[in-house]
Amino acid sequence: MNNNDVLRRLRYTFNYNDKQMVALFASGGMAVNREYISQRLKKDNDTDFAQCTDVELASFLNGFINEKRGKKEGKQAVAEQRLTNNVILTKLKIALNLQSEALIDLLNSVDFRLSKPELTAFSRKAEHKNYRLCKDQVLRNLLQAIDKKYHVARTVKYDKKPEEQSKGKATFNKHKSKDEAPKIEGARPNASAVYVNPNSSNADKKTDAKRKTLKLN
Repeated sequence: MNNNDVLRRLRYTFNYNDKQMVALFASGGMAVNREYISQRLKKDNDTDFAQCTDVELASFLNGFINEKRGKKEGKQAVAEQRLTNNVILTKLKIALNLQSEALIDLLNSVDFRLSKPELTAFSRKAEHKNYRLCKDQVLRNLLQAIDKKYHVARTVKYDKKPEEQSKGKATFNKHKSKDEAPKIEGARPNASAVYVNPNSSNADKKTDAKRKTLKLN
């Protein structure tokens, strides 16, 4: 996995819009704009794609920790110049307040087995004899498990009147048909177009279900 992959997955899981992404970077000590966000969320083969550096992702993750755990007073964490999967895993663990057992259970939810000694080895210093490098497979499954448990659903926007809101009723905009899907806002994954046969007819679906009967005089 690369840094852009991590950034995309967290944005999608927690449904952060561009404004929120900018705020998270700022909280982590880095000033960015919407164009910056857009470039780093694009696909790798896009002409406007820009690589997310280690210090940039570290700043975002520090802001993510502040957003989830609350920004502590005093000196703030400094973004690492070099980021490894071990550091990313540790930051995610801190942000979501996961104890070792909870993180292992989280991985089990996506059928990935990890022992406590293995997890402990990821948290050791690189020079420690029991230190182990966290591979992409572990981080990829952890992000998948986080999405499974913490995914923030996209909001559905309806046109409501104040009195209808209080009664729990919602109506679509008048210029929209009642069968049209409501407008979806927020982060969303890539979607492919669905082919519709232009020669299909609704008439084929409407058959006469009534059976004719003979009457005897």
